[in-house]
Parts: sequence; structure tokens; C-alpha cells
Amino acid sequence: IPESLYTTLTIYLLIAIGFKGGVAINAAGIGVVWLPALAAMVLGAMIPLWTYPVLRKVGKFSVADAGAVAAHYGSVSAVTFIAAAIIVGVMLGKGAFGGKFSFGDAGIRHALRDAVLGKGVLLLIGSMLIGSVSGKNGMTMVEGFFVTPFQGVLALFLLEMGMVAGRRLGDLKKVGVFLLIFGITAPLIHGTLGVLLGTWVGLSIGGTTLLGVLAASASYIAAPAAVRLSLPEANPTYSLTAALAITFPFNITVGVPLFFEIAKYLHS
Repeated sequence: IPESLYTTLTIYLLIAIGFKGGVAINAAGIGVVWLPALAAMVLGAMIPLWTYPVLRKVGKFSVADAGAVAAHYGSVSAVTFIAAAIIVGVMLGKGAFGGKFSFGDAGIRHALRDAVLGKGVLLLIGSMLIGSVSGKNGMTMVEGFFVTPFQGVLALFLLEMGMVAGRRLGDLKKVGVFLLIFGITAPLIHGTLGVLLGTWVGLSIGGTTLLGVLAASASYIAAPAAVRLSLPEANPTYSLTAALAITFPFNITVGVPLFFEIAKYLHS
């Protein structure tokens, strides 16, 4: 797939995902979703901060690769997590926290500007704001472009990501065992935190379970697209393998029923 076409697919997906999320926020009403959304965004932003040092020190990942994987685990296919997590992950990947943190440092300011105003994050946040203003009527007007072709564009995007990762599968030899352990341990910790947070903000058992599942999951659509634009030097094999081949099947078979049981226990 030509690089220019891949870039176009990435831009399309980020705008479509952000727009849909904004429409959903408009439909639910900000008064209903602000507290759970704030809690979710804080958790999403914090996850990369503790996964990054583990990936760097224990997994021996490079700065860019550790930031990319951390961004994938802070982000899920839900707009409330995506923006905050990817901003933090990209800043980590650019080495923003490599030394003493200070907004007076030119490197920190440059990394923050690139993270917040980078192509991927800017497209995602901008389209989310547009969707929240447009609402359901706006979605109806562009449904033929952002909804109907979405699955086909997504299939092409994932095909290209798979080919990119496949060409660098040999890199997994260096971190294979660690990535397997990380891909199972991280969702257990994050999912439990999500359930505790959902209970604290007053969500129902179902809502609490969903927040736990969201926190436990790792993005393989929005984060790869944003990270590919913001951190092109990162190896996508690591993040895609961890998110799609390890964490996703683990959450489907073990995570969902486990977080549901924890939610029921906390609500009893």
C-alpha cells in the first residue's frame, strides 16, 4: 500500500473515530458524562506514566518504543481515553520526561507542543469537538462518508499495519517473553483500577464493568494511527503484538468475566 494512501487512511480513521465520539457525547449530555469521562481520562493519562518506566527498565525498550506501547495501553477504542493517553505516551516517546521535568526546558516545551499539536492528536480532538457540536443531525448528513465506508477503510489500515509489523517480527526475539508477561499483567492491573474507579464515581454494575474492560484493553485502531504519525521511529511490531495478539484475546476470555465479578462484589 503506498505511503500516501496509508496516510490518507490514517487521517480518515482518526477523524471518523473522533467525530463519532463527539456525537455520542452530545447525545448523552455533558451533565451525565462529565464525571465518568473525567475519571476515565485521568486514568487513561496516568496508565502510560507507570507502564513507561516498566517498559524502559525491565523490558529494555527504546524511548520511542516504550512511549508507543505505553500510549497503546493508556488508549482504547473510546474517545474519552484516547486523547489524554496518546498525548502522554507521545511525550514519553519523545523523551520529555527523560530528565528533570520543567516547563522552562526547551525540550519539554517542544515535546509538549508536538504531542498536543501533532497530526494524530489534533485530528482526533478536533473532530471530536466538531462531532459534539454537530450532534446526531451532523452525523446523519455525513453518515455516507464516515459510517458506511468505515469498516472497509479499517480493513485496509489493519492490513498495512500487519504487513509493517510482519516485516519486523524478528525484533520480537529480544522482548518476546517480557511482552507476553506484560500483555497479561497490565490488563489485570488496569482493569481492576477501572472497576474501582467506576464504583467510586457511582456507575452501575454494567457501567463499572465496561470501565474496567476499557481500562484493561489496549488500542489497535486509534492509537496505532496516531502513534504512527507522531512517533514514526517507533517499532509497531511491539505495540501491535502486545495489544492485538496478547491483551485482546486475554481480555475476551478472562478479563470480561473477571471484571464483571469484581464489579458485582463491590456493588453487593
